[in-house]
Amino acid sequence: MAIIKLGQHLVGPGEKPFIIAELSGNHDQSLDKALAMVDVAANCGANAIKIQTYTADSMTLNLSSGDFVIQDADNLWHGQSLYQLYQKAMTPWQWHQAIFERAQQHGMLAFSTPFDQAAVDFLEQLQVPCYKIASFENSDHALLAAVAKTGKPVIMSSGMATQTELAESVEVLRSNGCHELILLKCTSHYPADPIDANLATIPHLAALFGCQVGLSDHTAGIGVAVASVVLGATVIEKHFVLDRGEGGVDAEFSLEPAEFSALVQECNRAAVALGQVTYGGTEKEQASRKYRRSLYIAEDMQAGDVFNTTNLRSVRPGLGLEPKYLPMLLGKPIKKAATKGTAMSWEYL
Repeated sequence: MAIIKLGQHLVGPGEKPFIIAELSGNHDQSLDKALAMVDVAANCGANAIKIQTYTADSMTLNLSSGDFVIQDADNLWHGQSLYQLYQKAMTPWQWHQAIFERAQQHGMLAFSTPFDQAAVDFLEQLQVPCYKIASFENSDHALLAAVAKTGKPVIMSSGMATQTELAESVEVLRSNGCHELILLKCTSHYPADPIDANLATIPHLAALFGCQVGLSDHTAGIGVAVASVVLGATVIEKHFVLDRGEGGVDAEFSLEPAEFSALVQECNRAAVALGQVTYGGTEKEQASRKYRRSLYIAEDMQAGDVFNTTNLRSVRPGLGLEPKYLPMLLGKPIKKAATKGTAMSWEYL
């Protein structure tokens, strides 16, 4: 799988997992808080911050009844109208440049998820290095084509898309100029239950579409994200919040700073731990070989004494003959005298 360059960051096999802090609407409509989130995310080790570029009017109709109110009882935003929700969660467009510049000061990548052509045009003016396609928009072929035509790398969440729908979306992206694509396995439920993560899909996606695959994670905690790295995820996207206790539209499934730091650390550990197929012990293990079991003379013996299970035993350390030779040696005479604690060797036969 080819390495992809996102800004100054290399993403792909052999590189550390690329960790994205999704700010979403957790800034609570405060630019100061949004900038503080960027600062803290940088301190936590995030490689990138991501926001979303839309307006309530570009997302839905300004209605507070019927289809435009969230009715699902188990939905995190039950009872809110879609318009109200997007008004609360949107990141004002006039903030984008300040947020991006703050991230760049920390050496972090900064980009966004556009939701229509106007958002793509706006983000192009800000010279974003790449684009993210949200799971709910991955079937919007016009949007996919607009993003692909920029020629920049695209990261797209799978969400509820069927295999056929994903194949169609990937084809739209590639046929319109997207040559660097990363798919993110994503469960579009908030918060998501780990049992619904189905991380086994990650290597299947990579093989199916011949591209890098990562995880957009909406579960609580970091376990699912760390596990995804073991299955080949090269990118991890996770919502970020300064303090869940203060609320925030996505706070319930977002990580606080200490948790995000742990995410970065443990994902990096998981990636390093993968290593390669190896047997026989690493170089660092070789010094421990002497603590394996081996054959030792367990009683003082004179020349001609016969080896038995009492005077020849398998014990630690491992400086004598290997224990597998014990059956061969039992019943044979010792060639010369040896004291208790002598490492058995062929010279005594």
